[in-house]
Amino acid sequence: MIECPECSSDIDVEEDELDEGESILCEECGRNFTVTSVDPLELAEDESASDDEDDLDEEIDEDDEEEEDEEEEEDEEDEWR
Repeated sequence: MIECPECSSDIDVEEDELDEGESILCEECGRNFTVTSVDPLELAEDESASDDEDDLDEEIDEDDEEEEDEEEEEDEEDEWR
C-alpha cells in the first residue's frame, strides 16, 4: 500500500511492484500520478491527466452556458406571449 500525495488515502498498489514511468490512479480523489522514482518511491501528478480534466471542466462550463442561453431565449419568448 502506498499513500496518495494529494489526499493521503491508501492506494492499493504494492510498492515493490512499481516501475518508473508507471501511472497510478487514486480512487479516492481521482488524481493520476506517475512514478518518478522507485528507490525511494516518488510520485508526481500526471500533468496530461489534469490537462484532460481541465478540458473536461471547460466543456462542462460551455454546456452550462449554452443551457443558460437557451433558457433565457425561452423566457424571452414566453414574455412576448
